[in-house]
Amino acid sequence: MSVQAALFLFGLVALPATAAAAELNNASLSLWWGMPFALILLSIAILPLAASHLWHHHFGKITALWTMLFLLPFTAVFGFGASVHTVVHAVLEEYIPFILLLLALYTVSGGILVWGNLHGSPRVNTVLITIGTLLASIMGTTGAAMLLIRPLLKANDNRKHRVHVVVFFIFLVANIGGGLTPLGDPPLFLGFLKGVDFIWTIKHMMLPVIISSIVLLVLFYLIDRHFYGMEKELLSKDPSPDSKLKIYGKRNLVLLAGVVGAVLLSGLWKSDVAFNILGTEIGLPALARDVLLIVITLVSLKITPNPVRAGNEFNWEPMLEVGKLFLGIFITITPVIAILKAGESGAFGGLIRLVHNSAGEPINAMYFWMTGLLSAFLDNAPTYLVFFNMSGGDAAVLMHQMTTTLLAVSMGSVFMGALSYIGNAPNFMVRSIAVQRGVAMPSFFGYMAWSFGILVPLFILHTLIFFLFS
Repeated sequence: MSVQAALFLFGLVALPATAAAAELNNASLSLWWGMPFALILLSIAILPLAASHLWHHHFGKITALWTMLFLLPFTAVFGFGASVHTVVHAVLEEYIPFILLLLALYTVSGGILVWGNLHGSPRVNTVLITIGTLLASIMGTTGAAMLLIRPLLKANDNRKHRVHVVVFFIFLVANIGGGLTPLGDPPLFLGFLKGVDFIWTIKHMMLPVIISSIVLLVLFYLIDRHFYGMEKELLSKDPSPDSKLKIYGKRNLVLLAGVVGAVLLSGLWKSDVAFNILGTEIGLPALARDVLLIVITLVSLKITPNPVRAGNEFNWEPMLEVGKLFLGIFITITPVIAILKAGESGAFGGLIRLVHNSAGEPINAMYFWMTGLLSAFLDNAPTYLVFFNMSGGDAAVLMHQMTTTLLAVSMGSVFMGALSYIGNAPNFMVRSIAVQRGVAMPSFFGYMAWSFGILVPLFILHTLIFFLFS
């Protein structure tokens, strides 16, 4: 049974008890409630290596098992009403918007075929990743990543050493490149919805993004040149010889703009109309955005010729993998986020106290690191909200009187989402596509050896520049 089926059956059983959900006391929740979430993360990290056949064929069932390990005890302790409210809230308010945006971007970008082939030299690879980094703040990290990962992989299909290409692509295109505007990355978009000016984000995130991009692009070029030199004699055997590039499926570029427009619409359109679904309120702008994303997805499937998708080797496997895993993640992460929201009175109180001094003033360097490290494993969008609220939650005050604190929260959530496969939405998607194309991507922990080894020194530099000596 897949995770979706398990949760559907649970909903059928619990539906009669959907009276008003009991108000949970976040401060009383034990860290043990986060164990199923930790088990999902450990499964993603360990099982592909220790039991690859089992994981490949049954990751949905394994995710469902850990999800039910949370839901059944939760139901026994807090009742069916609270359980249904928790599942419905996680699915309707968080998972569905997340998966629909990902689905639309995946489908539309999969309908844009860059035909022909570039030679995956250090120079060409650096240019492609630079273009993706620039596009990420315009069309979102997910959109830019889905648009360019296939041409990049194709350009390097004759390379023996390709892992570093995908890893740096995740660093820059799927994460750091989205730091310039609220369109770029979900945490910044949430800040925009909370009242942070569009221009504030551009103005204050510009320098950190430029520094990060230059450092990482130069480092990537040097690493890629090193590997390129090692295998130069093998590169004449190219399964897809160089040829002039042509773009097919251009109508999907209009649909890509439509996706961006739908997301912007939901943030700019203010409406008091809302629909209460089993205790979760869905506003009209959010509903309109989700409907538009579904329509755009269907239109893309309708207007894109089959040869275009075939040329991209388009299939639904990466989408299904991400959909199943993240449904379990979004549900089991609920108590972890609730404990964080309890602040100093919750089970994470010791960690929360680290970000303020004895006078109650924010320690901005700690805000940067705490927001960032939690974003790497708890998804950066909800973590941004937690620390945004912890620092006062008033956008006007944060923008003008606590600028450095807001910058710390913004930088931490966007930049350190690159530290793990699940820190930001497109990370796992890029990894799945790369694996399908034959790239021997590192394991969960193997990827973190790359990310911590390369990014942590960069983040220490940011700490010195922006939060200690600024």
